[in-house]
Amino acid sequence: MVKQTRSSDPNIIVLQRHLRHAASQHKAPIWKVAELVLAKPRRNRAEVNVGHINRTASNDDTVLIIGKVLGAGTLHHAVRVAALNFSATAREKIEKAGGECLSLRMLIDENPRGSGVRILR
Repeated sequence: MVKQTRSSDPNIIVLQRHLRHAASQHKAPIWKVAELVLAKPRRNRAEVNVGHINRTASNDDTVLIIGKVLGAGTLHHAVRVAALNFSATAREKIEKAGGECLSLRMLIDENPRGSGVRILR
């Protein structure tokens, strides 16, 4: 029997379709990259700590994480973070620093061309 190589989570499948549509409609390669990363196994998705976001992003940057944001570390400036999931402590630390937590779908709706968005892994 052949092992299934795509996600069985219906939310991920719908998000992949949405990303593929946004990439083709708005000619935004960032959404195509995000869709390709989502197509890979879950173990290949990023788990990024808040401290890593603090070191790599500047004030008022928009960061895309195709995976989960974890709460280790501190955040000293406001950053808009879009990710699949957030831990409770990560969400609390980002909002306490004046930042914003977004879903990928919200980021696509706000910025369909993907300009000014950085992908962190």
